[in-house]
Amino acid sequence: MRVCLIVRGRRAGIKQWSGEIGSPLMVIGVSMEQSNDKIEEQPKTAPPGATWGHVVPFIAWLFLMHMLGDPAGWKYAVRSVACLALFIAFRPWRWYAKPDWRHLPLALLAGVVVFVVWIAPEMDFMARFPRLQYAYLKWGIMPPWDVPKPLTDLPYAPETCGWALALMRLAGSAFVISVIEEFFWRGFLYRWMLARDFTRQDLGTFHLGMLIAVSFVFASAHDRWAVGFIAGMVYGWLAIRTRDIWAASIAHAVTNLLLGIYVLAVGAYQFW
Repeated sequence: MRVCLIVRGRRAGIKQWSGEIGSPLMVIGVSMEQSNDKIEEQPKTAPPGATWGHVVPFIAWLFLMHMLGDPAGWKYAVRSVACLALFIAFRPWRWYAKPDWRHLPLALLAGVVVFVVWIAPEMDFMARFPRLQYAYLKWGIMPPWDVPKPLTDLPYAPETCGWALALMRLAGSAFVISVIEEFFWRGFLYRWMLARDFTRQDLGTFHLGMLIAVSFVFASAHDRWAVGFIAGMVYGWLAIRTRDIWAASIAHAVTNLLLGIYVLAVGAYQFW
């Protein structure tokens, strides 16, 4: 006696099997096995190399900052060289496409905008709005509730550490920590909060709550947290808009480069 057995698979579609009455269980088993072969089990977490590559250079920066103690030109140089070496060793950029230079104009614009936003509240023209400036100085700079006093110790001034270390401070800020931060905050943390295997999460996925959360934590890592939050939102928006971690990195580098030049040019060392 022969029968015709119809097996419906979720992905395999409808299959027809003609065989002996004794073989339906075998057929169903074979069909299920074939269907399962086609459904690849997705990993729940990112490859360890990807996670370490995004996290270790940033954590090392914070660790060295804490361990080396009070700021000094040579200490910043040590941090910059050590963390750059870690970043190169881990190569987190291998998880991304190459830079898309079509995004360069927008990245440059974003970097300039953040630079202006960063310094504007403390510029002389803000004295025309004394209440607004006072509120920013009191609440927008860490620690809050206390207006910052003029600096008396200038560890990164060329007169203190020499031009070589002052320029190293500028280079480390503009070209090392800025890139390390973008790979950590936008490349890793934002996507990890959306999916534990962040390497499979599209950087262009927009989630307002996560963007605000990451920007807030990013801001808390800077003494000027109010403008730091705006900066985090701009860099985050840029990464999402372009789907390009390099665009956000370039924008951050431009901000830090302009800020460093401004610091050295006018002596505004409170920004360093």
